[in-house]
Amino acid sequence: MKLNRKDLLDLESLSAKEIELILDTAVPFKKLFTQSIKKVPTLRGKTVALLFCEPSTRTRASFELAAKRLAADTLDLPVPFSSIQKGESLIDTGKTLEAMKVDFIVLRHVENGAAELLAKNLKVHIVNAGDGTHEHPTQGLLDLFTLREKKKTIQGLNVVILGDILHSRVARSNVWGLTTMGAKVTLCGPPSVMPQDFQKIFGRSVKIEYDLRKAVRGADAINVLRIQKERQLEGLIPSLEEYRENYGLEIKKKGWLKKDCLILHPGPMNRGVEIDSAMADGDRSVILEQVTNGIAVRMAVLYLLAGSTLSPDLK
Repeated sequence: MKLNRKDLLDLESLSAKEIELILDTAVPFKKLFTQSIKKVPTLRGKTVALLFCEPSTRTRASFELAAKRLAADTLDLPVPFSSIQKGESLIDTGKTLEAMKVDFIVLRHVENGAAELLAKNLKVHIVNAGDGTHEHPTQGLLDLFTLREKKKTIQGLNVVILGDILHSRVARSNVWGLTTMGAKVTLCGPPSVMPQDFQKIFGRSVKIEYDLRKAVRGADAINVLRIQKERQLEGLIPSLEEYRENYGLEIKKKGWLKKDCLILHPGPMNRGVEIDSAMADGDRSVILEQVTNGIAVRMAVLYLLAGSTLSPDLK
């Protein structure tokens, strides 16, 4: 099966078969990590431009490693030193890169819809690495990959997404991906950071619960979101201490969880706020595995968008 798309902009528009294709393609790429030579010549001669207009460590490094392990060249564009800082429009920057014959632009941007804007105006492949509060599709995919790898299936899982849902593009991509693949989702967090339109969009497959103890009862996995401390300035969270007491995943609350409940976090973590070290580093945590899986999933995305239809030969 071929991924009949020029770009990856979101998970909302992906079908279950398309998601399965990406996850299945990522499996042999993860196996590559156990070999002494961690590179295949699949995208030799291709160039992946990394255009990050927001700070990023994990996603940027993950995409760079994914491209290099497929033997592609990478072009890193630090925005503080680019023409964007001089007032050049995003489209003009994209067209300049296109004129340089890059094949992919991986974009992170503060504005919702920025990746779609580039996709509509350029012929090169656009991969959304996070746009505003809209979506972060490859994070959603790597979370799905991790769940499927650990639980064997996503269908029927009960997954809690915990934290600042209102401002989280990770939450949106996870909800779309999980519901498309047949999981049941519970959103949990303070009412002040809980968008009430989620249930209208997703229907009965998404439940909203403000009591953490009730939310995690029977959960197969909990995806803990980073608390964006800067949001406190808006008065949405009274204090970090109060948040930790009511919604932090602390070791003293471990007894509320099923013994096989997985703990995920997209990073970076605020240890001692939304999650404590005992839970983040404990036997139920798959946080570091998410990081490894992210490279495999991003390799799969680049591979499939390039038009590859055969299983990658990793021998």
